[in-house]
Formats: sequence, structure tokens, C-alpha cells
Amino acid sequence: MSYLSSAMRIDILTLFPEMFHNVLGESIMRIAQEKKLVSFHLHNIRDYSNDKHKCVDDKPYGGGAGMVMKPEPVFNAVETIEAQDDLAPTKILLTPQGETLNQEIAGNLSKKTRLMIICGRYEGFDERIRSGIDVLEISIGDYVLTGGEIPAMVVIDAVVRLIPGVLGGNGSLQDESFVNRMLEYPQYTRPAEFRGMKVPEILKSGHHTKIEEWRTKKAIMRTQERRPDLLEEKTK
Repeated sequence: MSYLSSAMRIDILTLFPEMFHNVLGESIMRIAQEKKLVSFHLHNIRDYSNDKHKCVDDKPYGGGAGMVMKPEPVFNAVETIEAQDDLAPTKILLTPQGETLNQEIAGNLSKKTRLMIICGRYEGFDERIRSGIDVLEISIGDYVLTGGEIPAMVVIDAVVRLIPGVLGGNGSLQDESFVNRMLEYPQYTRPAEFRGMKVPEILKSGHHTKIEEWRTKKAIMRTQERRPDLLEEKTK
């Protein structure tokens, strides 16, 4: 069995690196590291500020509420960290203005050899960070969070589990929601009956062809009921 010739490198630029320790050290993320399929590198953006107080934000020109992340520390961090490895990173900026993360984007990112994820805070980034650094802007939904750390964790989880070998096989990936633009079919496990609710007989039949037909039918029905937009996009 062969996996990637080298581990994917993921650099995370943040003001709060300690937020990632538990997430990256448990479950699938821990397994991926143990298999040497991914390596995580946490960097504190404050370390790249030239200000004696390690300031990374300032008031916005033109007035307004809140503070804006300054370009200097982010540029310094990106350029210094990028030079730490010969691999050219795909740079990701977490922002509500970005393209909404979906399974296709996660799949494309899982094929990269190196990712650099930049987490924002406060009222956002100085616009020159967007225009001066070649970044892929990603959002995880139409709502506002305190910072980019939680969205970064979402992106990492969605991407790393798709790296070949991380989950130990491709069967489970093929059946998941949003693969092939459909929601997943209903799943059951033991006991066969619980509080009057029974497992469908077809799933206990051992007839694999009929089981697959049932699952496909149920997946289509569930998608039609809950996310008909997915089916519309699939037929375009």
C-alpha cells in the first residue's frame, strides 16, 4: 500500500497558537501525524512584528469601530515561514468574504503538498494583505466569528481526512454526505430494535445489490427533502 511520498506540510499563522493544540493532537489529526502523512507547524504572528510591544493591529483609516490587522507582521510572517521549506505553499486567508468551503474545495486542497493558513482577528485584515499576497480566500459560512482559528480548524479537518491513507481506505469517503452532490443515506447499527424503532429489514438481508439500491434511493430522497439545491447543481 502506498501513500504520499512525503507528508503534507500545514503552516498555521495565528495570534493564538495554543487554541490548536488539543484539536491537532487528537483523533484523526493525531493519526495522520503518526502515519507521517501530515505535519503541522504553528506560528504566532506577534513574533513577526517589528513593534517593541509586538503590536499587530491599529485603528482603521477613515474611522470606524474596532481594530484592523496591520500588513507588516503578516507579510513578515508569510515571507519568513515560506522560506523555511522548498515546497511552495498554497496560502489560505480565512475571511467571511471568501469562497464558501465545500467538499470540492477540500478535495482539491488535499492534493497539495503544503498549505499556509492565515487566521485573522479583530475587524479584519488591512486590504494590502489581500492584494499583496497571493491567497485563496475561504469562508466556512455566512456568519461572523471572533477570529479565523475555528474556521482554520474546520478547513484542516475537512482537508486532512481526505489525504490518501489517513482514514485507512476510500470506501467510507465515497459514501459520505456531499460526495457526488448528495447527502448520505440513513445509517443503523445494533441493536436491531430500540424503543420500538427497527432497523430496515433490507439492511439485515445480506443482499448487497439490493442494499446498495436502497441506499442510493434513500440518499436521493433525503437530498430532495433537505438540500434540493445539490441535485440541481448536479444536473447542470
